[in-house]
Amino acid sequence: MSMQENVDYKLVLKKNEYDKTIIDVEGIKIGGKDLVFIAGPCAVESEQQINDIAKEIKDSKAQMLRGGAYKLRTSPYSFQGLHEQGLLLLNNFSLKYDLPVVSEITSEQEIDDFVKYVDIIQVGARNMQNYELLKKLGKLKKPILLKRGMACTIDELLCAAEYILLQGNPNVILCERGIKTFETQTRNTLDLSAVPILKKLTHLPIIVDPSHATGRADIVKEMSLAAIACGADGLLIEVNDNSKDALSDGNQAIDSKTLKEIINKANKIKEIIE
Repeated sequence: MSMQENVDYKLVLKKNEYDKTIIDVEGIKIGGKDLVFIAGPCAVESEQQINDIAKEIKDSKAQMLRGGAYKLRTSPYSFQGLHEQGLLLLNNFSLKYDLPVVSEITSEQEIDDFVKYVDIIQVGARNMQNYELLKKLGKLKKPILLKRGMACTIDELLCAAEYILLQGNPNVILCERGIKTFETQTRNTLDLSAVPILKKLTHLPIIVDPSHATGRADIVKEMSLAAIACGADGLLIEVNDNSKDALSDGNQAIDSKTLKEIINKANKIKEIIE
């Protein structure tokens, strides 16, 4: 089926090979000529924790700070985040270190706080097909980082993006974060074939989250570099120098030294493939 024949999503499709959306966030251009690195802990846990990590991220030359304030967890007994207090902490250290904030929204009730404190609103894998939430976010102008659902196809991801664009918000960033397969060595299977396919289909920028895809800090670097080699516009990486004591997903968080190495090598790869 050609792009023109697909009737399920029209606004997200490329009109021609030069059609490209570049999203400007405080002067940082996502989808432009430079790679964008978004880094930070899975969850905001304390003022000291987020201050230390934000400082390391700034020193590493990453451009944006990520952190979860509201956490959707499989177990009801797991840490659920600091909620509005977490957003306030992210906002405070965003201003201190000049790092725009990316954080995940979990329900429509949180929209007002996210508009106030967050620069890019992330829609997580579990909410990718929460169409009522997507329609509400489509009425905003704030950028939306839309993660692929863990059991969703590329077409379903593009249909989800279409819901947002159809309401008038053109500022959508797609994120490949791995899909569920029968493999047990990794948390999910990172579908890097999605990156060049999406590049051919859509004008929207595409980033990759190797942390959630693998669930293993020891291979995040390799998968990060592979993502850049196949055309990703940037990376979303979990970073925590004290990951062994993290309240959420410590096994997949790299340290700041590894982040610096990834950024350095990724930019070199970008130069080679251009």
